Amino acid sequence: MKDPNHTIDAFSALALQVKCQAVNRAGDRTQSRTIMQSAIQALGPQIAAARAFIGADCRLVVLPEYWLTGFPLGESISAWAEKACLAMDDPIYDALGAIAQQQGIFLAGNAYELDPHFPKLYFQTCFVIDPSGTLILRYRRLNSMFAPTPHDVWEPYLDRYGIEGVFPVAKTAIGNLAALASDEILFPEVARCMVLRGAEILLHSTSEVYGEARSPKEVAKLSRAVENMAYVVSANTAGIANTPILEASVDGGSKIIDYQGKVLAETGAGESMAAFAEIDLVALRRYRRRGGIKNLLSRQRLDAYAKLYQEASIYPANTMTESMTESMTESMTEGSVERSHFVQTQRSVIDRLVERGMI
Repeated sequence: MKDPNHTIDAFSALALQVKCQAVNRAGDRTQSRTIMQSAIQALGPQIAAARAFIGADCRLVVLPEYWLTGFPLGESISAWAEKACLAMDDPIYDALGAIAQQQGIFLAGNAYELDPHFPKLYFQTCFVIDPSGTLILRYRRLNSMFAPTPHDVWEPYLDRYGIEGVFPVAKTAIGNLAALASDEILFPEVARCMVLRGAEILLHSTSEVYGEARSPKEVAKLSRAVENMAYVVSANTAGIANTPILEASVDGGSKIIDYQGKVLAETGAGESMAAFAEIDLVALRRYRRRGGIKNLLSRQRLDAYAKLYQEASIYPANTMTESMTESMTESMTEGSVERSHFVQTQRSVIDRLVERGMI
């Protein structure tokens, strides 16, 4: 936008619930790219139709996790990188940028991405593209059970991108945006670090089981909104097709939650644009600046916890640095590292926590 300092006081946001056509069964990269391009070709008209219904003030659209490719089901890191991962300057980002530019929206989503500075790995990446078509935010998932994260190459990653690249916040005309993926909503430190850097709206791309009102993720979404006095825009998949897993297993429940934990909009199962609601930045900022017991941000005593956090290292950093062993590099090619490395690391962490008397 011409004036990045100009703030739109209120606008509509949409958690767009679409079905994923997974690339797992694609025979090669050409076939998988065809599937991805079909998803993007469908996306433009879907967003245009949604905005025609919601109104021109719909300025933010959040896409689900896995919407472009699905997720690896036994593929090695190298095989999934070849089949499903985007380059940082991938033409697919240009195609998404064209949609954002044509519709005049901020478009947020999630994709698997390669990084030339870490050539043996991929990262699950949340992104935000602004109405000019420019990618303005790139967040790599920090907590993943079976995929590489920046924490696994922590020191070189910090050297390359700094802490601001680990917890990025984009200050835009529609507020300060941050993004996180999937079960990272269960890790309060992730959202809190983003809020410490100014985040006002948490964009949550997810693919999860829906239907149990008090599931851990449902509780976490409300909690992250309340404790951070922030909006949460959570987009779930409308199922994942073309895998052995029944496609409706992760279908429904996209929602928007305000800074007091109120669910403003929610949709059921199936592809849907029903999860849209107004984001009122003036009201949010007024609420954050009001004194009283409900102003949880102003009551944080972070220095009281810092020493214990520093001493209580749990999951180790740098387990997949460039100095990784030859056997681990071979495992990456063979596919076993997805399970063996992460399972063994977690097992050693649990054993250490038992020895420490923590669990």
